[in-house]
Amino acid sequence: PQTMTTRFFPAYPWDKSSLKSMPVDLQQFEKLDAYALKVNVTNSVEELVKALLKQARTDLEKVRAIWMWICHHIEYDVVGYHNKSQLSTKASDVLQAGKSICEGYAELFERMCSIAGIQCMKLSGYSKGYGYKLGQTFTEDSDHTWNAVYLDGRWHLLDSTWGSGAVDDSFTKFTFRYNEFYFLTHPALFINNHFPDNSNWQLLKPTLTLKDFEKNMLHNSNFYMMGLLTAHPQTAVIQTVKGKASVSVDCRSATLFTFKLKGTDEHGLMTLKKHGMKLDIYPQKTGNHKLQIFAKPSKAPDEVYSCVLEYVVECKSVDKTMRFPKDLHQPVGPSWFTERQGFLRPSHPNPVIHTNDGRCSLTFTLGKDISVFASLHCDDSSLTEDVRRRHIMQIHRGNQIEFKIHLPHAGNFVLKIYAKKKSDPGNYDYIFNYLITCLNTEVKWPAFPQSYTKWLEDYEILEPLSGLLPANRNVQFKLKMHGIAKVLVQAENTCPLTQSRGYWEGTCNTSGCREVFVMVHENANHSFYSHVLKYEVETQ
Repeated sequence: PQTMTTRFFPAYPWDKSSLKSMPVDLQQFEKLDAYALKVNVTNSVEELVKALLKQARTDLEKVRAIWMWICHHIEYDVVGYHNKSQLSTKASDVLQAGKSICEGYAELFERMCSIAGIQCMKLSGYSKGYGYKLGQTFTEDSDHTWNAVYLDGRWHLLDSTWGSGAVDDSFTKFTFRYNEFYFLTHPALFINNHFPDNSNWQLLKPTLTLKDFEKNMLHNSNFYMMGLLTAHPQTAVIQTVKGKASVSVDCRSATLFTFKLKGTDEHGLMTLKKHGMKLDIYPQKTGNHKLQIFAKPSKAPDEVYSCVLEYVVECKSVDKTMRFPKDLHQPVGPSWFTERQGFLRPSHPNPVIHTNDGRCSLTFTLGKDISVFASLHCDDSSLTEDVRRRHIMQIHRGNQIEFKIHLPHAGNFVLKIYAKKKSDPGNYDYIFNYLITCLNTEVKWPAFPQSYTKWLEDYEILEPLSGLLPANRNVQFKLKMHGIAKVLVQAENTCPLTQSRGYWEGTCNTSGCREVFVMVHENANHSFYSHVLKYEVETQ
């Protein structure tokens, strides 16, 4: 029998640069991996190892070849799992059957390493695998088995059962789905879902207590494979404080996130950060809710989102003021993503804009040649979408764009911003949105004046901004327009505006009419006028 080298080395600090406990270059394994998958010897464990080692020189390569073979040739025995007494987990029987449970995987792994002259241990303990419920305690006997191998003067952890694939929710079907994560996993990450009976085998200092293991967040392997680093809070169960719970994730590179609270993303505000995301959750019912967080790399726009985190949110009280409009789309607010779409230097970096007087103004620098438009949405508005859109005024100054917003009433509004390439004839694409909140019930701004196609995007209204003019009054006009010969304001009488320093100015009386039009002569020689703006006049 081999003598065990149980010199435990000081803790492995995880410096977040690698998911593994030793430097591993997967590209260098490509040939070896391909070779190991093709080896087809099942008459004896000795013969199998002999065949595998033909292409393996170093101890690391030997372990890799054994690992690859087991992960792709031994399937999980879902029937045997329910009937363990009938099941042999002896290495030779596992090889013969081509299937087993974790005990058999670990047994075969240890036997093959031993033949290859590599020290290997079989470890048992608790795992957060199939059937695990968030926040549960572990009281029974240990439920899982894995291995440690001795390479380069220290111990390393691996789990070939979890490396080989997954069982479905009903535990009736196993699917081969290779998972690189469980090969020489860094102990600081392995502890996330493996708790060995003997705490020395955590290979950590200080070691984790079972209580911490039970309480801690479960990150599945997707979490780390996607370059995510940490999540806060680190406990699986979160209590709301005044109806709110917050979660944040840090990651290496730009990543897209979504979430579901009880299956919907309505009750939260998620913002993307350069290196992660922040999420505030406001459940609208008390009780326990499942919160799932999904992610995908930004470089893979067509990939599906994978679940990377799950929490249970315990909600004691509901904050009714944080009931979001159903049109609010996650994530909210500007981010690296909107920057990529050409919206630079946002005046409002936060996702929520609070206005007391019902007015606000947002500006961006446009980094690309894009056309932009915005729409305003609200759950309980009696106004049509067209009328709501007239509560936004868009002003271009060079590559700067400003959205002036005058809310028609108090409440929670969604400002959605769309864009398209100027050269594209097609539709606008939705880019992002803000939440605009106004609690002041006295707010009641009229819409901006209606504009027509001849009103160009870099024209500007300085006054009157309100699309509803007072009756029987002299109203002052000041408009910024270029490239035209004459401007008239047509009320009951027609008043010309005069040009000075790039502005067209003048006064017009609103008595005796219901509508006022601004008209322009594009060319002094034409007698033809084009309508550019239309104002309504208050009825007496």
